[in-house]
Amino acid sequence: MKALTIVALALALSACGVTRGDDSQDIAMWIPNSPGGGYDQTGRAAVGVIEGEQIIDGTMEVTNILGAGGSVALTRLMGEEGNDHLLMTVGLGVVGSAYSFALDYKLTDATPIAQLIEDQEGVLVPADSPFKTIDDLVAAWEDDPGGVVIGGGSSPGGPDHLFPMQLAEAVGVEPSELRYVPYDGGGPLTTALLGNKIQVGFSGLGEFEGQIAAGELRVLAVSGEERLTGESVKDIPTLTESGIDLVFTNWRGILAPPGISDERRDELIAYVEEMHGTPEWEAALEKNGWIDEFKTGDEFGDFLEDQDARVASTLEEVGLL
Repeated sequence: MKALTIVALALALSACGVTRGDDSQDIAMWIPNSPGGGYDQTGRAAVGVIEGEQIIDGTMEVTNILGAGGSVALTRLMGEEGNDHLLMTVGLGVVGSAYSFALDYKLTDATPIAQLIEDQEGVLVPADSPFKTIDDLVAAWEDDPGGVVIGGGSSPGGPDHLFPMQLAEAVGVEPSELRYVPYDGGGPLTTALLGNKIQVGFSGLGEFEGQIAAGELRVLAVSGEERLTGESVKDIPTLTESGIDLVFTNWRGILAPPGISDERRDELIAYVEEMHGTPEWEAALEKNGWIDEFKTGDEFGDFLEDQDARVASTLEEVGLL
């Protein structure tokens, strides 16, 4: 039923599809989540550099397509077969959503353009939370895993779901016993945390910079190999510093619809390669605390196959597949 609903939504929105002449240089960039979220930040940063550096002769129009953790946007993308003036940001969350909403296709069925970044996750709590350290959370899990309501800004199988599942496994807690509530992006997750609907949130920290700086939210730990460098997060320990043997990163990249020509795929890749080589993109990486992890074309396609297997394996382990 969920998959049918998503298809119906996509068909209803198909009139908004992108139609451009073959000689146009204009490109649409679809964002599979709400404004201000991780996909939005990455996509708009890339568009800003491409337009600012005049890498293409035309313009780039950004459109946010909300719903079902990115599955609505992915469904629409697959319906745009052959449209070579369209790109969409994607990431681990959309891989998981394709499983969660039982879609008939995966990211690997689209045209891979490039992986752009990796991004750390953080463990977030409200300012007045009794959890002061990651050890406090682990102790609560060990006592009663289902007694701590946790949440994330992605569907089961997405990064905000995979991270706590793998964290639980790393500390000897059965992942299937956790009580996870999915939210459609960082905005709803922030509301849930500040409204005490959940006790702990798992997500990338770029969407919560204001609340962290204001002291409304605290971060118990980050998931990367090294600490983040931003002023409000530079003192947050990594999991490994806290004695937990886990490094976890999310990623984001760009797809085009299926069925475009190899020549056009190579042109789109070349635009992104030129963007990646600019000082402006380097500045965006630094500003957002993103890890530069760039791969294109077939290499990115192979990576997507690996990520699909990664999600399927985790969902099987927790009994969701």
